[in-house]
Amino acid sequence: MPLCRLLEAQGASTLRLPAVEIKSLGDRRALAADLSALEGFDLIIFTSANAVRFGASFLGQKRDLPLAALGAATARALNQAGYRVAVQPVGTTDSEGLLLHPRLERLAGHRILIIKGSNGRQLLEQELTRRGAQVVQADVYEVVPATPSAATLAVVHERFAAGELHVITATSLNLAGALLELAPLKLRSEFERVHWLVPGARIAAGLRERGLKAPLLQAESAEDQDLVAALLRWRSSVSGA
Repeated sequence: MPLCRLLEAQGASTLRLPAVEIKSLGDRRALAADLSALEGFDLIIFTSANAVRFGASFLGQKRDLPLAALGAATARALNQAGYRVAVQPVGTTDSEGLLLHPRLERLAGHRILIIKGSNGRQLLEQELTRRGAQVVQADVYEVVPATPSAATLAVVHERFAAGELHVITATSLNLAGALLELAPLKLRSEFERVHWLVPGARIAAGLRERGLKAPLLQAESAEDQDLVAALLRWRSSVSGA
């Protein structure tokens, strides 16, 4: 995992606990038939790197389609797959930032395709529709809760009890929520004793709504380097360096 490698390069010890699983969704042949006329869309939006992982194949060899990417990781995934991104968020890396792009201001008569996960936010679809666009959504993957074994959770609790874990990183609200849900009561109490590193105010607010009272560290985005930078700033302030 790139984030773990970056943290370990800074001297941190990391522990990976998968809270969700990403699975391909639906009948891909039927979806391919539905998306056969991609040239009819004025813009095709990929909402995540996973959307690219499971949905880029529908683009085929059509390299000149107008594409938008939600976040730098999504744009990188499209570029690595050989596609050029025309529209990216302005200011922030989320849906709110994408909606600030000038190309999305006047959309009457436009057709927009959103390639996404099944349980993603609906803000884009709602706002683009309000601006006059005809929006089609293609769900290409789903996020489901993981089921760590009792032994795995016991190891995590032992690390907390030994004072070896000081920060939990959750890069999305779905991920954070799943992590809270899977934790037994004893482990959940440990979650409240450490800092949570999150990408931005929206996820911080969502965790508060879910009852988390632990101290929060906010990064500028979900990009790995921003998460590491936020953690380094916190460590510097704690150590007084």
